[in-house]
Amino acid sequence: MKPLLLIDIDGPLNPYEAKAQQRPEGYVTHRMQPSGWNGSRPLRVWLNPGHGTELLALAEWYELVWATTWMGEANEWIGPHLGLPPLPYIDWPAMHGSAPDGTLWKTQYVVEYAAGRPFAWVDDEITERDRAWIARQGPGRSLLLQIDPRIGLERADFDALAQWATDRDKN
Repeated sequence: MKPLLLIDIDGPLNPYEAKAQQRPEGYVTHRMQPSGWNGSRPLRVWLNPGHGTELLALAEWYELVWATTWMGEANEWIGPHLGLPPLPYIDWPAMHGSAPDGTLWKTQYVVEYAAGRPFAWVDDEITERDRAWIARQGPGRSLLLQIDPRIGLERADFDALAQWATDRDKN
């Protein structure tokens, strides 16, 4: 069974903290109105179409899963712009609530979703507390990549994910 690649959108795929007038190179601006968006104007989302190709290449070693507050709407609003097929997603039991030991609210649910399977997780809000908590849970092998939300996923991140997956195959 392949390890999971758990993918957050805002931060890793949408560098939402980049300067508003300086779209990062390679990114395309999209205006979206997902159901959870309460703004008066559509949400600005920057996506790099090349990231879809990179993620599909990683699907050789991983099962791709959305780990985002967009949940199933990621398949409607994000996936098509990246050339991704519909992906499974974590259906969070609760969002933005309290979490154990000062971890990100997602962390406990990521471990629960993985159910002992190896996983890599890309998110902009991962901290050392999340790494330590996951290590104490003993859920199996994991890689947590904290992504700068001003930059998004970079070549080195895709390389690290491929390396981790292929190292796993050697063990």
